[in-house]
Amino acid sequence: MKKFFLLLTIISVVTVSQAQRLTAHRGDVKEAYSFWFYEPPTDSDTLKQSSNQAIKQSVKPLVVFLHGKSLSGKNLNRVKRYGPINALEMGMNIDAYVLAPQTSNGWSPQRVIRLVDWAVEHYAVDTNRVYLLGMSMGGFGTLDVAGTYPDRFAAAMALCGGSTLKELCGLNRMPLWILHGTADRAVGIGASQRVVDAMETCDTAERLIWTPLQGANHGRLARIFYLPKTYEWLFSHSLADRDRTVNHDYDITVEELADKNIYRAARSGGNKVVTEKAVGSSDNTEYSENSGDSESSGTRYHTVKKGDTLSKLARRYHTTVKKLCKLNGIKQTSKLQIGKKIRIK
Repeated sequence: MKKFFLLLTIISVVTVSQAQRLTAHRGDVKEAYSFWFYEPPTDSDTLKQSSNQAIKQSVKPLVVFLHGKSLSGKNLNRVKRYGPINALEMGMNIDAYVLAPQTSNGWSPQRVIRLVDWAVEHYAVDTNRVYLLGMSMGGFGTLDVAGTYPDRFAAAMALCGGSTLKELCGLNRMPLWILHGTADRAVGIGASQRVVDAMETCDTAERLIWTPLQGANHGRLARIFYLPKTYEWLFSHSLADRDRTVNHDYDITVEELADKNIYRAARSGGNKVVTEKAVGSSDNTEYSENSGDSESSGTRYHTVKKGDTLSKLARRYHTTVKKLCKLNGIKQTSKLQIGKKIRIK
């Protein structure tokens, strides 16, 4: 019983301390949005080294989260329903400043960048490590902001969104991960596919990771905000990186997102469990593990669709054309037949 109350006390301290570092800002930045701002724990060693207030704060990355339409309005508490702020309040450890604005309708790149400038001015933000991620309408906002200011963000992740920009070539200048469920009825996967296609007409889109998630619907992708690897992938990039290459060492799978019961928070977050109900998801659509391409004993296949090429498949599955040719006994000049299965792992 004593251990039980001790555990409750520890979890309460974690939750309270994180809440104390989360502040609401309404109308503090002109011609911008109201927003939540989270300040991570201060590095005690840095505090001892200088009395300068700007330096006393720990130099950390900045994560900017753009919400979807369901969280729109003028009540900032709605922004806590899902996403990084919700994850933090549940006890997840995100070692970065987190800025989560609220919009009434759509996202303006100029208004978002004013908030980034505010954060840089008031906190010890590592300007080489500013990241952007969003879902649904926030996915549109992420691609619009990233495409407008590709040299301000080290990396971006857009979930089940699209873009309103006429010119998308700027997105090729930064590491970008686009994910979309093939069963999304709220925002069809074609919205993301149009962005990918436009990027590929500009050049090779070598900094892009495109992940269509077979059988996943719209709400399912909200669970990505509760995966530690989401933030680890973002943090692995910097504006100081040579050639700004994209990190292909991470993957997010349908199998992970199909887990309805458990998402453990990162590292020292008190082992909080994130459930579908806890993240405020209204997604009740059943998921079938039989949908999409088969995977057994590590072997994985892709069913060739119109427009597929070996180079596109190599980028999509984080492999090389040479490896695909070897697995399938084909040549690099071979034409792929629509409907035929090609081994990719």
